[in-house]
Amino acid sequence: MRFPAAWLWAGALLLFGNTAHAGLELHLKSDGLSPAQQQASQALLDEAMQALPPRFIEQLDRRIDVGWTDDMPSNAYGQASLVSELDLNRNLLASLTDGSAASKKTYRPHGTVRREMLATVLHELTHIYDRSRLWSKSERQLIQRCTRRQNSSGLIGIPDECRGQSDRRFTLSDDPRLLDLAGWQQYVGRRGEREQHNRQIARSPDIYETSSPKEFVAVNMEYFLLDPSYACRRPALYRYYKEHFGWAPNAKGACGKTFAFLNAGNDFAKTPLGQVDPERVYAVDYLLAEANQNWVSRWGHSMLRLVICAPGRPRGPDCRLDLDQHLVLSYRAFVGDVQLSSWDGLVGKYPSRLFVLPLAQVIDEYTKTELRSLASVPLNLSRREIEDVVERAAEMHWSYDGNYFFLSNNCAVEELKLLRGGTNNPKLVALDNIMPNGLLEVLKGRGLADTSVLDDPREALRLGYRFDSFRDRYQAMFEVLKKHLPVKQETVEDWLDLKAEERRKWFEQADLRTSAALLLLEQASFRRQLLLAQDEVKQRYLGARELKNGGMDKANETLRQILDNSGFLSRPAELLGTGGYGLPQPSESQHLESESSQRQKQLLALSGDLDKEVRALLEPSRAAEMAANEANVKQIGEHLRKLHKAAGGLELP
Repeated sequence: MRFPAAWLWAGALLLFGNTAHAGLELHLKSDGLSPAQQQASQALLDEAMQALPPRFIEQLDRRIDVGWTDDMPSNAYGQASLVSELDLNRNLLASLTDGSAASKKTYRPHGTVRREMLATVLHELTHIYDRSRLWSKSERQLIQRCTRRQNSSGLIGIPDECRGQSDRRFTLSDDPRLLDLAGWQQYVGRRGEREQHNRQIARSPDIYETSSPKEFVAVNMEYFLLDPSYACRRPALYRYYKEHFGWAPNAKGACGKTFAFLNAGNDFAKTPLGQVDPERVYAVDYLLAEANQNWVSRWGHSMLRLVICAPGRPRGPDCRLDLDQHLVLSYRAFVGDVQLSSWDGLVGKYPSRLFVLPLAQVIDEYTKTELRSLASVPLNLSRREIEDVVERAAEMHWSYDGNYFFLSNNCAVEELKLLRGGTNNPKLVALDNIMPNGLLEVLKGRGLADTSVLDDPREALRLGYRFDSFRDRYQAMFEVLKKHLPVKQETVEDWLDLKAEERRKWFEQADLRTSAALLLLEQASFRRQLLLAQDEVKQRYLGARELKNGGMDKANETLRQILDNSGFLSRPAELLGTGGYGLPQPSESQHLESESSQRQKQLLALSGDLDKEVRALLEPSRAAEMAANEANVKQIGEHLRKLHKAAGGLELP
């Protein structure tokens, strides 16, 4: 918050007018306090002073009067004035004095009333520190000269040599790096403007921290100073505070070397809980799903690929061969979303969450179902930057719950914020592109992306830098069909646009090779119908959820259960409840493993009936087309087996 210049200079006078202080002094206002109350109060202030960083005490060189007041809401603990006073709630004084505050439990984050009181003193002192300017010696002397003049209204006059000084700010809460880590990232597309709402709301120690950057700084200062596990729960913020103060309190010990995540793969038979070891991540690639003909896909889709080495393999280029180990970081609304409604994406109807997916599933989704190629472009990151991106991704996986907007907070914007927050690379600070394909070009232009790996298409395919769309393969199959049958369609898309019954009439005329081509095309058509059905059911589900009387009550219970139960894959924090914050710790691992396994078993059981239940929700025309498509696959398969057997081949399965 900014104040009129005269008030700023008045604050400077209070800060520097008395040079006798060598540092921060907490002065207890003892009037009206009994000796026991004075002793308990002073012990609280002494403990706060012992917890503060030496640099904090040195730079906040003033006397702050601390007293007890009745003029405060019953649920409040304390409040600081602008520069030099701190009031505590007198309702808490009795329990502090008799010692019961140390054992009295509270629903608040720090556990006991005594601990909350200590956290409150540190919190409010941090507000005062954050409002203060950290001037050099020459700037202090200039301020003292400037504050000698006073106008007739009693406010501080500002000589010409002092003008412009009042706009200088060196606080924590407007530090760009802190804002990136805290959740007020740059609003991409608005040239440095900061987002107004903080969406890092899951796994928060105190949701009050998201109300403003000032409160975020103060709340996290509490945990930095008082919680020995803070370094492991919020490692990036811990390093920020440690660097700022040149000091850190004793931590609980070494943090774990891996980060927990939930794998949102569609194989419900596999346990979703996994671990990522940053040491095993050889590289981070910008993974771009290239455009197709759909409106919402014309600019591509941005993801990040973690190139992870197989256990026992030394970090190096050969790790690119360990495809089964690679993971994809993808901001999307649902586990299976590769397409979104254009209108809903424009108005922010969808949530935006960071999913961790197996590379193989992503390849299949885009190349076989969406018929889009994937380009995997290595990012030129240092070893430290790679590990910090992995760490930041883990933090976002557990804490972030945003809104998806095609034109302002899409996949490219989300991935850019992830890279910026993870690396703090100056080349990313002013980067302001909101389109996936445009972002790749800008990354290339700034030397952050090595697109030369795509120059030789065949080599790019062989080394896994490119994954081609199956569209060309399907078109090749269609050319086989067109060569042997007098069909009128010119492209494979035209052929797949036909009704299943219209395609079926050509089956009996097909020879062995043409029948094989037709079988592949019918399988592609069925995959396409599944995608359309998935989107149709999803839209119906979303729409029904918003109806007050619940359209979903009339919908299939199995579908509702599977969608609700799979929600933990997009919001993994819900598995852990409200007992902790930040990155999950070893003490939470057993509970996390148990809960995720139980949810996954439920999904596995439900998925057995999913196909049948989903079809009951489809529009009759969609259900009929899917049934006809299935019949086509069966019929052309039987026809192919007959031809193969007649040609003297072994019987096909």
